[in-house]
Amino acid sequence: MPLTASAPPRAEAHPAQAGPGTALTCRRAPDHADAVHVRGGGGRLTTLTRGELAERVASAAGILAGERRLVHVHGANDLDTLVGYLAAHEAGHVVLLTPPGSPAAALAATWDPDVTITSTGEGTPAIQPHREHPAHPLHPDLALLMSTSGSSGSPRLVRLSHDNLRSNAEAIAEALSIRPQDRAVTSLPLHYCYGLSVVHSHLLVGASIVLTDLSIADECFWTLAAEARVTTLAGVPHTFELLDRVGFATMDLPHLRTITQAGGRMDPQRVVELATLGRRRGVDLFVMYGQTEATARMAYLPPGLAAEHPTTVGVAVPGGSLEIVDGEVVYSGPNVMLGYADTAADLALGRTVERLHTGDLGRITDAGLLEITGRRSRVAKVLGHRVDLDHVERTLRDGGHDVRCLAAPDAVALVCAPGPTPVDHRRLAERAARSAGIPTRCVQVLTSADLGLDALPHLSSGKVDYATLTDLAAAARVRAADVTTEAPAGAGSLRERYPAVLGLASVSPEDSFASLGGDSLSYVEASLHVEDHLGHLPASWHLLTLRELEALEAEATTEPGRAASGTPHPAPDGTPPTLRARLRRALSTRSVETSVVLRALAIVLIVGTHAHVFTLQGTAHALLVLVGWNLARFRLGEAPRTERVRGLLTAVRRIAAPALVVIVGAHLLIGQYAWSTMALLNWAFGQARLGPDWRFWFIESAVFVLLVVTAVVATPWGDRLERRHPFALPLALAGMGMLWWQGLLFPPVPHVQGSALVVSWLFCLGWAAAKAQGLGQRMLVTAVAIPTIGTFSGNPKRDLLTLTAALLVIWVPTLRVPRGLVPLVQVLAASSLFIYVLHWQVLQATRSTPWLGYLAGLLAGVAYWWVWTRGPRLLRTVKPQPMISAASSH
Repeated sequence: MPLTASAPPRAEAHPAQAGPGTALTCRRAPDHADAVHVRGGGGRLTTLTRGELAERVASAAGILAGERRLVHVHGANDLDTLVGYLAAHEAGHVVLLTPPGSPAAALAATWDPDVTITSTGEGTPAIQPHREHPAHPLHPDLALLMSTSGSSGSPRLVRLSHDNLRSNAEAIAEALSIRPQDRAVTSLPLHYCYGLSVVHSHLLVGASIVLTDLSIADECFWTLAAEARVTTLAGVPHTFELLDRVGFATMDLPHLRTITQAGGRMDPQRVVELATLGRRRGVDLFVMYGQTEATARMAYLPPGLAAEHPTTVGVAVPGGSLEIVDGEVVYSGPNVMLGYADTAADLALGRTVERLHTGDLGRITDAGLLEITGRRSRVAKVLGHRVDLDHVERTLRDGGHDVRCLAAPDAVALVCAPGPTPVDHRRLAERAARSAGIPTRCVQVLTSADLGLDALPHLSSGKVDYATLTDLAAAARVRAADVTTEAPAGAGSLRERYPAVLGLASVSPEDSFASLGGDSLSYVEASLHVEDHLGHLPASWHLLTLRELEALEAEATTEPGRAASGTPHPAPDGTPPTLRARLRRALSTRSVETSVVLRALAIVLIVGTHAHVFTLQGTAHALLVLVGWNLARFRLGEAPRTERVRGLLTAVRRIAAPALVVIVGAHLLIGQYAWSTMALLNWAFGQARLGPDWRFWFIESAVFVLLVVTAVVATPWGDRLERRHPFALPLALAGMGMLWWQGLLFPPVPHVQGSALVVSWLFCLGWAAAKAQGLGQRMLVTAVAIPTIGTFSGNPKRDLLTLTAALLVIWVPTLRVPRGLVPLVQVLAASSLFIYVLHWQVLQATRSTPWLGYLAGLLAGVAYWWVWTRGPRLLRTVKPQPMISAASSH
């Protein structure tokens, strides 16, 4: 049975009024009672009675009279907005309440309201009708539309009814014992459901509100609160962080009797402190829990329980009930929304939601109180392990660390708020790792300064803006990846070599090749350095941290008969190893990753075939399979969508840039290659017959498919589709691409076999192979590869070579290679792209001597790779050297 947090039954509801506006402005108080207190432009506090407010509302409602329409109210904290909002309800319209400024413009463009109400600053709202008849059908129960859960500018809206507004206002008023003599200050925005509920609940019972847009961090706010004799203050956790800075504990506020907190979990220690302070000063602290989807608030913690149960949010508000179903908090009550609105057609819908599945994780304590333990959407996946980010953040904050937890690519990122003391990155990462149950290397620590922030960002509701933090953290990682190091490429340890290979300013011992943003081009070069230091290449070395690699290096240097560099140790008497020992070691074999061997072998066969030294076709198609394989490994991980897009665009740049240098250079120097080739669009605009412009079909195809994948991943729906079906999606695309090539799915492609449209399915096949998990999926990829690749070109020998390479990638993770050949294999694999784009020009200059052209093409490509990757680093290290005296030289 589901657990339930029960509440006392609600008192009998008051008779319904003619409309929501009337119910909110005219209940339980005479017309001469105070309704609104507002500070005018001259600094004088002006009070409107309930009758005066009702007159202004009635006047504005008269202007709005007519057919029921959608009225867009720009939600500022001023009298104009309040009058316009109540008048729209009074006239029976549906209100779209939004923040002012750009969020309002964005939502107006999406929902096309019939009327717009803005503030003039003079106590009379500006009403601008756009049409006399509604543009959209509106359900008779619909009263209010607000953005979901405090998010500003979200196109999804929450549909609230008249009964939702009235019932929740009554429930809150009863739970908090709001009296007609109470005065609540607008310390929260009116366009935020929590701030709006303060207005509703107080006006409903005849209490008054104090309108201001001043921040609680402003001294003038507290001057106004004292002058207006404010009794009620509402805030979110960030509000109470600011209160500490302004010395709230020592303020003289004799009329204050109620503080309410909602909008997120507040630190339990702060709850205890506020509850204790409240007891001394006669102020009740109500910790509350709510969502826009429940109109405002769903639960409250009675003040007497706050100090003893600071981690809980209490019981359901009167008339509601809370359950824990499969770990999730589920709420029922008359304040549950009608449903969501994603399109204009949804405005005509009635109730589509009966119970609210909040998305929050929770439990019922032994005292019968609800405790929120986390958020379903605040979960990161690290090495296949689900990490509750809220739990980690709460644990660290309870330990005195002011941090925010974010999901990062296969890691957890910690953003530290500004503070007086420096952050101990290592210790913080270790504590987070223990709390999350993940390796320390999977925790990244960032400071607000790393993100270019003086303070952590918050939404207009006061909640932490996790979306902005996530984007800034991703951008910080990209910036770090674009910074090049001044350390020479050959500098000593792996910790010095990694920055040189990856173009980073520095690295941490807890960083790995994968976490530092390595890709298929830098993979080979980095593996060469690891091989130099360890004497072998460990399985999945790219996932090992530098600390783990250095530990393996230390073991290698102490192993008898072997040094980390991979060469034999000198004999005990100090004599160097014999020639025979060196030869025996060179002829021994070691494991090298299959994709690296295939890249090296493929480029050797490609250049030899093009030089007419021999004829072994099919390896260029195999390379395209490897492009898809490496893309899935390095660019389609668990990173946020924006970071994945940046990574894919980086891959495009790294492939296209060296190719365009050669292509454009040849065009400028000897007039070769058409504009379509220089644009890498020969596959689309070039002629169907083979010729020089088709030499770079492989580059065009790789760039094309990478851009297509980038475009898909850049959209929210495409990103979700790839994450939900990481194996099925590329496999389906591979099958469809092959069927298209055969003319079985769509009209056949008219271009030659080098067309990007023709060969893109090979890329998808490599992508699927990299995402295959377990024997069954690998067999499925094989079942697709054999008939498709095996019959692709109609040349059995060519197709067999491509198929063999693809099957090796799928089934054989490493190959044994003679040690003496390993450095050559790695250099050829690392420079394969550069050899491919340059060898055509070398062969053209040496066409009369095939063998010379063959070797020169390989060597020129390797030199091009070396200059491209090492030259800029060496230039940056060349600096004027100071003169060294003879004394200092000793």
